[in-house]
Amino acid sequence: MSHQEPPLDALVVGAGIAGLTAAALLARAGLRVTLLEAHHQTGGCAGTFRRGPYLFDVGATQVAGLEPGGIHARLFRHLGVEPPAATPLDPGCVVDLGDGRPPVRIARNPEAWRAERQRQFPGSEPFWRLCSAVHQANWAFAGRDPVLPPRSWWDLGQLLAAIGPATLASGLLTGATMADLLKLCGRSGDGRLRQFLDLQLKLYSQEPADRTAALYGCTVLAIAQEPLGLWHLRGSMQVLSTALEQALAQAGGSLRRRHRLLRLQPPERPGEPWQAEGQGPDGGSFQLRSTAVVSTLPPQTLPALLGDSLPMGYQRRLAALPEPSGALVFYGAVERSCLPTHCPPHLQRAWKRPGSLFVSVSDEGDGRAPAGMATVIASVFTPARPWFDLEEGAYQARKEEARAGILAGLEALLGVTSAMWRHTELATPRGFAGWTGRPWGYVGGLGQHPRHFGPFGLASRTPLAGLWLCGDSLHPGEGTAGVSLSALMACRQLLQARGTDLQLPA
Repeated sequence: MSHQEPPLDALVVGAGIAGLTAAALLARAGLRVTLLEAHHQTGGCAGTFRRGPYLFDVGATQVAGLEPGGIHARLFRHLGVEPPAATPLDPGCVVDLGDGRPPVRIARNPEAWRAERQRQFPGSEPFWRLCSAVHQANWAFAGRDPVLPPRSWWDLGQLLAAIGPATLASGLLTGATMADLLKLCGRSGDGRLRQFLDLQLKLYSQEPADRTAALYGCTVLAIAQEPLGLWHLRGSMQVLSTALEQALAQAGGSLRRRHRLLRLQPPERPGEPWQAEGQGPDGGSFQLRSTAVVSTLPPQTLPALLGDSLPMGYQRRLAALPEPSGALVFYGAVERSCLPTHCPPHLQRAWKRPGSLFVSVSDEGDGRAPAGMATVIASVFTPARPWFDLEEGAYQARKEEARAGILAGLEALLGVTSAMWRHTELATPRGFAGWTGRPWGYVGGLGQHPRHFGPFGLASRTPLAGLWLCGDSLHPGEGTAGVSLSALMACRQLLQARGTDLQLPA
């Protein structure tokens, strides 16, 4: 009789930041955990790649939540590993609205930021005070680790325990957008402020002000200021993944790179394990059994993985989800002397073709470029699917047109001419689909519209017992801090079902 290994306690799919966090937390709680990653390295959209002497961050270029009490600080303390070295961003971003006026410097110091916005947007302080009040209520609520949206009595108990008086007051804005807050404060006619908000909110919510949930947008606008902050990692974004890999190994979890999940089969009877099938690094197949599965993949992948096992109503829910964005990302290298003096590490520029730019510039000595050199990454949101419908000639022509437009925008922003670049390349949604395995090369989750945020979003607890979701399509949204919070939420639910209460340090 052949010996069969007992099923895993948890199988985690996708070793981006959400998957690494979930796997490390579950292993730390004593579960037998395996983490599957289709790529040869971890990190996903927060990974890196090398071109000669240059190290480029694939997508994410900054981190939130490393401050005392922030989600990453809490996680690393709980997991017993040192957080990666990082420096706070000040300014968090410099935003050039392309109107000939001085750019907006989003200072880390709250008083400096207040003075800056009063200079840039006179008369707007009632709007910012309202945003601050909503953010404070949001932050106190989030710090109590709520479960949203609730799908069980335990979930509801966690949600109710996190609600305070300020949460109830801010809850009146559940269906409001950031544009609604402008209107409430009499600033809907301030075109310059609206343009600034559209640029900043699009970075985090994939939506402009009139489509970003107010309860999400108010915190986005406050995230760069103390006592919170945005952080630049020393050594590239990959160091965040490396620290989480260390936590997973230290807790006894297993990481399998180049293992692509192809099929999930729910248990036929209660008490039986999930069946997972996929392709391994040598092209051969693998099979795993697990009591529970945590998927960090975009939820749009579930119909292909589960087939007829996915309830029809849930399939319709997934089919009705809005289309996430793709991105065009320019990766370049230049001599640092070609950049403006004291060039900030993160900038935005309003731009027509191919769209507004978000630009990240490496620091001297941060591990991304040799001495005297700098890497420059410029990203532009784009609809993802149309890039897959083009014939090769049309695809290359459109790609070159986008590249030329980004180079022109960078020349306007940084003064770097085409002849100054030492390295250039452009990634489209096609490239991101190959790198991350995400359908259509999506670079984010669901846009943070009021209809898809908080209580109206996808739940981490699915209709299939033993299957949980986390990642940038789940509450509270995108970014490394957001996906880590979603991983914590899913892990708390999974462990509670096993009689264990997971609590991070406050």
